[in-house]
Amino acid sequence: MRCPIVLSAALLALLPTALVAQTAPPAAAPTPAGIVNVTVTTSMGPIVIAIDREHAPITAANFLKYVDQKRLDGVNFYRAVKIQDNYGFIQFGTQNDPKRTLPPIAHEPTSKTGLSHVDGAISMAMDKPGTAAGDFFVIVGDMKPMDATATDPGYAVFGKVVSGMDLVHRIMEAPTSPTRGVGVMKGQMLEPVIKVISVRRSPTTPVTAPAPIATPAPKP
Repeated sequence: MRCPIVLSAALLALLPTALVAQTAPPAAAPTPAGIVNVTVTTSMGPIVIAIDREHAPITAANFLKYVDQKRLDGVNFYRAVKIQDNYGFIQFGTQNDPKRTLPPIAHEPTSKTGLSHVDGAISMAMDKPGTAAGDFFVIVGDMKPMDATATDPGYAVFGKVVSGMDLVHRIMEAPTSPTRGVGVMKGQMLEPVIKVISVRRSPTTPVTAPAPIATPAPKP
């Protein structure tokens, strides 16, 4: 099965640092004009993801193709990796189904996009750069060791959950099979899987200037 997302020893060694980093102030939001909100409606409820076309145009366009062609309707959240409380990721997508999966795309590293594997980020699952296609994972907790470095291409972030992180946490806590899965994924496969009913573009909340403070009328 494609997309194992192997957690390296270096990542595990950095867990305490990564968890402390969650208390840092969030990074500045991307320009609203480049954002497309997408609602992933599951059998457990909706998750709204802001897709960042401005900073990750290749990866965002790929995901939106799956959305617009309804290729993600009926897929599953099939994998949950809980490293420790409030730290891990969940995965969903086509699982290399030839009827659903589009050709793989070029790798768009975080060193190029400026995005990062922070809490709620959505990223591309892959074996190696150039193989990412129709499987995606959502981060719980800051996992910045998954970002690109001078020696590691990392994974490709292209958006962030803006509503429904409570559901993401519930999926990560859902039961997994002790025997299903191949290689590093053994014991990480959800049982039962969480059905994705539909994935659709949804309204993006416009950014407006704050209303002026009313000035009291002078007393007569």
